[in-house]
Amino acid sequence: MAFQIQHINIEDFDSLMELWLSVGISKRALNPVDDSREGIERYLKRNPSTCFKVVTEDKKIAGVILSGHDGRRGTVHHLCVNPEYQGMGVGRMLVEAMENGLKAEGIQKIFVLVFSDNEKGNGFWQKMGYSIRTDLNYRNKSLNSEIPVGK
Repeated sequence: MAFQIQHINIEDFDSLMELWLSVGISKRALNPVDDSREGIERYLKRNPSTCFKVVTEDKKIAGVILSGHDGRRGTVHHLCVNPEYQGMGVGRMLVEAMENGLKAEGIQKIFVLVFSDNEKGNGFWQKMGYSIRTDLNYRNKSLNSEIPVGK
């Protein structure tokens, strides 16, 4: 199977949403504001060179990564690989493209948020060389009542 890495654009929105909604753990990470068409468009405009998709020969999206930075640290917001293509290097391709994109913009450190009960995801990020920080507390505050606060 031949894969091609490409930047995401807003025309991909419906396909991205279909992928995210088809994968339970990814579906759980979505919120109705930031992951709306307008929210994703805003994110892509701010981070045009650090968000990627992997497409198959027949133009099907096999995986996607949304990442960006604040000028100091890179952040991965969504990584999702269609279960049909897991174990084929799609996730690795996405992470490597994201790391190269952030590095090209002068970013030297990246953080990733992964649900603690996502064993597969945590195993993947460990394999990719991302360590767990146990000396920090992640704090969250929603400024919009439509966005869930989380646990």
